Amino acid sequence: MGDNPREDPDDIQVAESILNMDPPKHTRVRQLLGKAFTSRRVEQLRPRARQFAASLIDDMLAEGSPGDLVASYSFTFPAMVICDLLGIPQADWHQFSSWSDGMSSTSTASPERQREIYLNLFTYFDQLLKERREHPGADLLSALAQARDNDDRLTESELVFQGLGLLIGGRETTAHQITNVVYTLLTHPGQLELLRARPELIPAAVEELLRFIVLGNAINPRIATADVQLGDVLVRSGEPVLAAITGANRDESVFDRPDELDITRQPNPHLTFGYGPHFCPGAQLARMELQVSLDAILLRLPGLRMAVPEPSLSWQEGTVMRSPTALPLSWDTD
Repeated sequence: MGDNPREDPDDIQVAESILNMDPPKHTRVRQLLGKAFTSRRVEQLRPRARQFAASLIDDMLAEGSPGDLVASYSFTFPAMVICDLLGIPQADWHQFSSWSDGMSSTSTASPERQREIYLNLFTYFDQLLKERREHPGADLLSALAQARDNDDRLTESELVFQGLGLLIGGRETTAHQITNVVYTLLTHPGQLELLRARPELIPAAVEELLRFIVLGNAINPRIATADVQLGDVLVRSGEPVLAAITGANRDESVFDRPDELDITRQPNPHLTFGYGPHFCPGAQLARMELQVSLDAILLRLPGLRMAVPEPSLSWQEGTVMRSPTALPLSWDTD
C-alpha cells in the first residue's frame, strides 16, 4: 500500500496510521492497540457518557424549543467522550474540537491550514504522551503508552498517530452519525414510535441504523496485491480498489428487504465498521455513544419532531461524511 492515493497534503506523512498499514506491521500495532482499547474500558466509560449527554440535553431544555441538534449536541457529545477517554485536560477540549474540524474538512481548510493543525496536534500529543510515560493515569493514552506484547511496545510515533486517529475518527464519524440517526428516525415515524414504545430495542436499532444510513462510502482505497477476478471485472495487481460499504449493507442475498429500515432486524451482519484486519477499533465506542445518545434524546425530548420542513434542510459539503448541516428540532414542553 506504499503508493496508496493520499487524502492528506502531500508533505503530511500518514504511514504510521493503522488505516495505511499492512501485515505484519498492522498486525503488531493492532494487537498492541487492542490491549489498551478494550470493550471493558469502553463500557466503564458509559456512566460518564450518560452524564455528558444529560448535561447537553439539560442545556437544550434550558434554551427552549426549538433547538438545533447539530450545534447543541451532535458534535459536542462525542468530543467530550473521546477527550475524556484519552485523558485530554478539559481546558483543552474546545481547542481539540477546532483542530478536529479542520483535519476532517476537504474544502474549508486549506492545505496550509491542515498542515498547521496537524503539526499542532502532533506536537501536543507528543508532549502529552511523554507526560503519561512518566506519570501514567487511568486514561487510554496511559494504557497505550504502557501496552506491551512481551518486550514489544508502540513507538513514540506510533503512539502519536494512534492517538490522532482515535481523536479525529472517534469524534467526527460519531458526530455525523448522531445527526443522521435522529433524522432517519424522524423521517420513519413508525420506527420511531416503535422505539419509543420499546426502548429495549435501542441496541438493535443502532445496528440497523448503522446499516441503513449512508454516512460515507468507499473512502479508503486499497491496492490489489495480485490479479483478482470480481464478476466480469479483472482487478490487476497494483491497481487501487474502493470497496462500496453501502452496496454490501444493501445486499439482497444477505438482507431481507434491504432498502427498508427495520429496527427489529436480526441477524444484522452489516459492514459499516469494516471487516477483517481493518475492522474499526472504535466500533464499540461508537455503538455505546449512539445508544446513550438515542436513550437521552428520546427520553428527555418528548414529542420530538423537525422544526422546519424536511426539504429545507441543507447537507454537509466539503467533508467525506454526509449529514445535515443543522437539524432544528421541536419538542413538547408541557
